Amino acid sequence: MANLKNLANTLTLARIGLIPFILVTFFINYPTPRLIAAFLFGLACVTDFLDGFVARTLNQETRFGQILDPIADKLLVASTLLMLVGFDRISKFSILAAVIILCREILVSGLREYFAELNVTIKVSAIAKVKTALQMLALMVLVYFDPVHSPIAIQILGELLLWSASAITLYSGWKYVKISLNVVSQNESL
Repeated sequence: MANLKNLANTLTLARIGLIPFILVTFFINYPTPRLIAAFLFGLACVTDFLDGFVARTLNQETRFGQILDPIADKLLVASTLLMLVGFDRISKFSILAAVIILCREILVSGLREYFAELNVTIKVSAIAKVKTALQMLALMVLVYFDPVHSPIAIQILGELLLWSASAITLYSGWKYVKISLNVVSQNESL
């Protein structure tokens, strides 16, 4: 139980706890709830930065936190993308960007699980951090956007950011697969 009581893990759990509140706002079609949703989404993104920073700075890194942090990220991103698609907040064409992001997240999760069995850790690259930042910014903009009440420029900005994130997602995903194949071939030859 000690793992749950540190600040870093509390921040990660708070990110997961914010998700239902963000999702509920999709059902309320007024500008104020969308602004609240964008704020809550932004707050969840800040906890993503803070939990890692706190864990390293205060020496609170735990195995539980290492496992829970990427799960929290994927829950936040996947649930938000699904709601954006379900509520027609992104164009049909940009659904492809959402699919690219979701597929990469599933692929990386599976590879991480495999590597955990081998006691191999692959560090998050700088490009993956840029991808995450762009993805979070895109989703925050798109969470605020509403086809009826918002200027189309907000949707265009959000979708441009989403496509930028998906392009980096493809690149960082390819790098992750390449590293993974090297690790697999080294372990298979042992």
